[in-house]
Amino acid sequence: MPIYEYQCHDCQAVSGFLILNRQEPFLPVCKRCGGRELSRVLSRVNVRLSEETRLERLADPGRLGSLDENDPKSLARFMKEMAAATGEDLGAEEIDQMMEEAAGGGEDDLGAGDAAYDDL
Repeated sequence: MPIYEYQCHDCQAVSGFLILNRQEPFLPVCKRCGGRELSRVLSRVNVRLSEETRLERLADPGRLGSLDENDPKSLARFMKEMAAATGEDLGAEEIDQMMEEAAGGGEDDLGAGDAAYDDL
């Protein structure tokens, strides 16, 4: 399927459009700001992979070589890749927030509940 990308002159956002018939007139509209002045840009080839292929690639141990489980930024990058590959709707902000909380070493639920048992 031919997907053409256009860059908005107003907000610089790039929007992709599926164009089934190049013979019909097409006037792109920016998906971000609604601007009507867009220029077609050269985009990379995008190949759709089956779910099975995506999951096989995720299981490849070679992909874990750059993962540092003690580095929150490394874990955040890995989680973003996993979310994108599995189609999960986990936003980058949510991942960043989870990583900040994990790095902060806040008090967990078990630690807070232990004081209640000291009186017994």
